[in-house]
Amino acid sequence: MTEAPVLAHSGRTRVAGILGWPVAFSQSPRLHAYWLAKHGVDGAYVPLPVEPGRLADAVKGLAALGFRGGNVTKPHKEAVMPLLDAITPTAAAIGAVNTLIVGEDGRITGTNSDAPGFLANLRASAPQWRCDRPAAVLGAGGGARAVCAALLEAGVPEVRLFNRTVEKAQALAAHFRAHHAAPVRPLPFTAEAWRAEAAEAGAAVNTTSLGMTGQPPLDLDLGALPDDAVVADIVYSPLETPVLAAAAARGLACVDGLGMLLHQGGIGFEAWFGVRPEVDDALRAYVLEAIRA
Repeated sequence: MTEAPVLAHSGRTRVAGILGWPVAFSQSPRLHAYWLAKHGVDGAYVPLPVEPGRLADAVKGLAALGFRGGNVTKPHKEAVMPLLDAITPTAAAIGAVNTLIVGEDGRITGTNSDAPGFLANLRASAPQWRCDRPAAVLGAGGGARAVCAALLEAGVPEVRLFNRTVEKAQALAAHFRAHHAAPVRPLPFTAEAWRAEAAEAGAAVNTTSLGMTGQPPLDLDLGALPDDAVVADIVYSPLETPVLAAAAARGLACVDGLGMLLHQGGIGFEAWFGVRPEVDDALRAYVLEAIRA
């Protein structure tokens, strides 16, 4: 069993946290505690359970209490945006905020580290991935927003967005038309559409909850993908989802969702605590231990 880090605090302790409802499931406090201890930072990162009706009060309270910032998780990622003093272009392109930074003047800026976190994990886990081919993305929720933004930023010529409710995919595609030259093309998530459109994909990404612990598996014909395609899943519980297990059995490169969590966390950590932390095997093992408990 990995030993829990022990931290000493002072009157100058820098504080950040994660706002969500519920928030007890989050692995972010464990992740940041590891980095704080490893780098000897006089800091703390705490869970902040915030009911939706009290979000505005909570955001104002961050500056009033001297917080350096924090993360934002469900269901607040979009609702928090009009409450902030500034929003970065990245967050505007995604249409959601997951990281808050409190300036010395008390102004709060919202950004989104999910897209760069996903891209960093994709490149680290599958360095052979090529961005010169279309990408197939399944789902049209918040995770899909970040993944689409990351893939477009990386330079893919087109994102083919599959969703059972095609109207949601159409709405998301319309959002990205205002921010990127490359298109997001909405498609129905049917067996016929998938087989027709996945044959050219350099990457296929599941952003739905299908395959998550307690959810039914994602029914996906991986035979439609090229032999050198990369299959990614933003789910990390379980670490190997059924679709990743099937991809591995077919010999396709696989990217699990834990790396996205770890890489995105480092962006906020650097902003709040002044250190850019490393994502390594020891960190993965430490966080994964709690996920599997």
